[in-house]
Amino acid sequence: MAERRIIVIGAGPAGVRAAEALVAGGVRPLVIDEGRRDGGQIYRRQPEGFKRGYAALYGTEAARAEAVHQAFDRLRPAIDYEPETLVWNISEGAVWTSCAGEARAVPYDALIVCSGATDRLVPIKGWNRAGCYSLGGAQIALKAQACAIGHRVTFLGTGPLLYLVAHQYAKAGANIAAVLDTSPLGGRLAAAAKLAAQPDLLWTGVKLIFDLWRRGIPVLTGVTPTEIHGDEDGGVSGISVATRGETIRQFDCDAVGMGWHLRPETQIADLARCRFAFDAPTRQWLPETDDDGRASAEHIYLAGDGARILGARCAEVTGELAALAALADLGISDKADRRRELHAQKSRYRRFANGLAQAFPWPHELAARALDETIVCRCESVTAAALRASIVDAGATETNRAKAFSRVGMGRCQGRYCGNAAAEIIAAARGETLIEAGRLRGQAPVKPIGIGTARNDK
Repeated sequence: MAERRIIVIGAGPAGVRAAEALVAGGVRPLVIDEGRRDGGQIYRRQPEGFKRGYAALYGTEAARAEAVHQAFDRLRPAIDYEPETLVWNISEGAVWTSCAGEARAVPYDALIVCSGATDRLVPIKGWNRAGCYSLGGAQIALKAQACAIGHRVTFLGTGPLLYLVAHQYAKAGANIAAVLDTSPLGGRLAAAAKLAAQPDLLWTGVKLIFDLWRRGIPVLTGVTPTEIHGDEDGGVSGISVATRGETIRQFDCDAVGMGWHLRPETQIADLARCRFAFDAPTRQWLPETDDDGRASAEHIYLAGDGARILGARCAEVTGELAALAALADLGISDKADRRRELHAQKSRYRRFANGLAQAFPWPHELAARALDETIVCRCESVTAAALRASIVDAGATETNRAKAFSRVGMGRCQGRYCGNAAAEIIAAARGETLIEAGRLRGQAPVKPIGIGTARNDK
């Protein structure tokens, strides 16, 4: 057992619980994390020297955040831990990492990928202005830097994270101009039975919204964003939306936090040659796994939001499941009874997640009909018109050909923030389904590494 090398990528809730199960099974795992401290995005630890309490940082999830942090602290003597280390490729049974200007290949017997998620964004005219942030970016500013993204902030998008971040900002004393939700209120009522699978989470969401109302913050649902306005310096000066009655309302602000749910970080799974399938409810391609987290590629296991967006609580469940599956497949231990318990928990979380997808849908029509002058790919400044031209004029037949012709998805983010919307625009331009439009294939390195990075084989 001591010679078995199991690598866990990510030290969020899924990665922590995976490492915990591996240690309990007699294995000393290697945990590689891009962050400086454990916790992932949802339970991101504040920098050393910051003294804010758990209740102030994590609200209703304070107890869970503290439990995950304490679990990782207990694990430290029993694991090999490499923070601030980027996994940029998977090749020939090895994980390629980059840290402090050095790259190395680390072979594995089993690989558990807990890569987390990033914001899912819709291109709005003006969203490339200085002062526009993803909801996750706005949250990082508050948690890790103890500051707001602006003096007067508007939050735009849909889903639980929209209200959570807005509430966190309000609680911290920030000036919030409005919370603008593209989803109609009726969708939440239709999804109520599924959302009731996690009644405490449902009630928490209701309380967040009521608290925003109580503070006098305008909360609008069913809106259609039209433009993020700018000032002479290129920053944000306001935002306009059309309400359900087609009335245009404008809110003055100097920053916009935006996001429409999350999208799994699937690039590592893609490089590991995992098979993907189209998920109709969320309109995106996701890696295939069995109920334990086994991917189609041999000795690859996927857990947490990097596999499917089921929330931080379920990430702990799927992290443990993936570790138990790896231990069983390597002939180290097999805890079938525990896996059955975890499967039951996962089923309830999956039902709740399906309810969220129904209640707060991805506004695919908004993405598909983006104005021609709207920047779709902010990294490469590719407009919706240029993307449509790659289809109509250049004859691209799917997303990767459109990428070659227009450079959409070729920038630093590798399509993380433009890929979903670009696929919607391409499908609409070709008059075909999103499945036929395909998906952007992952490329190494998944994030930029320094040109002077040297290989270290020690």
